[in-house]
Amino acid sequence: MENPESTWFGEKNVSPEEKTNNVIGVFDSVADRYDLMNDIMSGGIHRLWKDRFVRMIRPRATLDGRSIDYLDVAGGTGDIAFRIRRKVGSGANITLCDLNDNMLIKGRSRAIDKGWFNDFNWITGNAESLPIPDSSIDIYTIAFGLRNVTHIDTALKEAYRVLRPGGKFFCLEFSHVRLPMLARAYDTYSYAFIPFMGEKITQDRESYQYLVESIRKFPTQKKLMQRIKEAGFEKASYTNFSAGIAAVHIGTKL
Repeated sequence: MENPESTWFGEKNVSPEEKTNNVIGVFDSVADRYDLMNDIMSGGIHRLWKDRFVRMIRPRATLDGRSIDYLDVAGGTGDIAFRIRRKVGSGANITLCDLNDNMLIKGRSRAIDKGWFNDFNWITGNAESLPIPDSSIDIYTIAFGLRNVTHIDTALKEAYRVLRPGGKFFCLEFSHVRLPMLARAYDTYSYAFIPFMGEKITQDRESYQYLVESIRKFPTQKKLMQRIKEAGFEKASYTNFSAGIAAVHIGTKL
């Protein structure tokens, strides 16, 4: 369980307030070139992961004659919300919530470029204290955001709170590689290449150093699944992508 008095920001032990402020600083710095760096870091594979993630959600517009309510936390530049929108058309209610205003500004601009002027609700908020009513959401998604949360267990309980009975939690996140040889190669690549490219493309090596370190500090697949259960979710499970470089965790509020 997490120590409420301290937490990890990459390899640094910091106070919860420091981590939250540092995360805001990281994404303030990288917002303009966030999507470009995702393509470079993953060789475009993140797009395939996100496509598969959304297929697992099986988006639809309505349920029992009403519009389905989607909440994409750490929604940032809209990658997941936009994929859901393409699947469901204009019939669903899709809300993006992010801690960082600059990421939301980037997301709104991208939506307008696609001709989506009023298709989303955009709110600034912390995953640990969502500005969302109890039992009002059908599908909660968070992609590559949970490891940046200061108190993961608090965020999981918030996800449980805002979901309706029968609602589902979906998390896509970097995880722990299952194959030893691949894990060693991945570590070498991550620590050497990603901060280097961050410096060259965004002039910000430190933020990408943190992103690499944050992956190593994130719970293993089984430990995160257990914490999802402890937050109240039933039918908790996970699916590895690319031998565990990323993983999807799912839970249901009964």
